[in-house]
Amino acid sequence: MIESQIKSASDVVNAQGDLITTIQPSSGWQILNLKELLQYRDLFYFLVWRDIKALYAQTILGFSWAIIQPLIQILLFTIIFGTVAKLPTDGIPYILFSSVAIIPWTYMSQAMTHSSQSLIQGSSMLGKIYFPRLIFPIAPCLSRLVDFGISMIIIVCLLLYYGVFPTWSLLLFPLFLMMMVSIPIGIGLCFSSLAIRFRDVNQAMPFLIRMMMFSAPIVYSASAIPETYRILYSINPIVGVIEGFRACLLGTPIPWTYIWPGMISATILLIGGAFYFKRMERIIVDVI
Repeated sequence: MIESQIKSASDVVNAQGDLITTIQPSSGWQILNLKELLQYRDLFYFLVWRDIKALYAQTILGFSWAIIQPLIQILLFTIIFGTVAKLPTDGIPYILFSSVAIIPWTYMSQAMTHSSQSLIQGSSMLGKIYFPRLIFPIAPCLSRLVDFGISMIIIVCLLLYYGVFPTWSLLLFPLFLMMMVSIPIGIGLCFSSLAIRFRDVNQAMPFLIRMMMFSAPIVYSASAIPETYRILYSINPIVGVIEGFRACLLGTPIPWTYIWPGMISATILLIGGAFYFKRMERIIVDVI
């Protein structure tokens, strides 16, 4: 039986008294085995730590890149869209307005890119031993949280500079953080399994990420969207993340009309991606 198809095993004793282990492949759209993921938590930890070390191996600035990259983007957007184009920001200084959107977006874009390529990059390991393949696309999404945590220093410094202090809405930050992480995991699960069969996915991901960036209120305010299209616009889960971050960090009213549809679509994306990945898991090693 092909190793990639291992799902369950049962032990029987034949007529000669020998113990025979029967390995059965998974089939159909099965419920995710979370218990199995827990059993391989050590491997999970190893892959996450490996990604973190590989990201900054042999670099001069090390973890400083987690601040430098989004900071340069924030400054460019502030000059281009805030000073030159003078896009409206609902009375919020543009550098503060853009920073609370660029930081989570930088995390999501990088996590989606690495997660979608995770199976191809780990192909040498996939055919040697059995472990839940679900670990591969999830690990980059968790390792990138280190960068996100470091880059939050930018937001904290800007909040202190402009005298913006936390309100009770900051208690919702874990909710939007979970929503932020679920989006690249869901997309990564789907696109990583597609990339095994169709290598065009790796070519298309940079283009898709650029389109996603302009489909969310990162450089502009969501209030600029005509009211007629706001419900359709809010189906994009990235919109809910960005607007949620702005509300809980800047103390502005929480726009639930943008957040609830995004939470629902993010949940559907996560569950659908996980089930699709589980469906494709049995042929990963054969195709790769």
